[in-house]
Amino acid sequence: MAAAAQGVKAQTWEELAEEVFIGMREWRVQHPRATFKEIETALDERLARVRARILTEAALQSAAEDLRDVPAPERPVCPDCGGALRLAGREERVLTTTYEQAVPLVRSATVRTACGRRVFPPG
Repeated sequence: MAAAAQGVKAQTWEELAEEVFIGMREWRVQHPRATFKEIETALDERLARVRARILTEAALQSAAEDLRDVPAPERPVCPDCGGALRLAGREERVLTTTYEQAVPLVRSATVRTACGRRVFPPG
């Protein structure tokens, strides 16, 4: 369920980044003898969550997120043959980032008119 639907204020990217900074300061106090590698790992874990959130929101702002309002001539074409794609509803995919964070995306799905192969996300 979306945070807004639960009555929880959605955090801005800046607020998420601030949590990383505060969390790292607290972690460092708790781990004064941490090695460089341990510090790097702790930081990467925190940054990975913010990175995934930014990727999710940026991807969902893409024109490919919902192609229903995009005129057919302006829609993406098949990446393999360049042929037309027709809309095939909405689909959810969960992608995984470089840092193993799940990024759920609900976007327009399309089907190649020539062969019927589904293309998600188009473009």
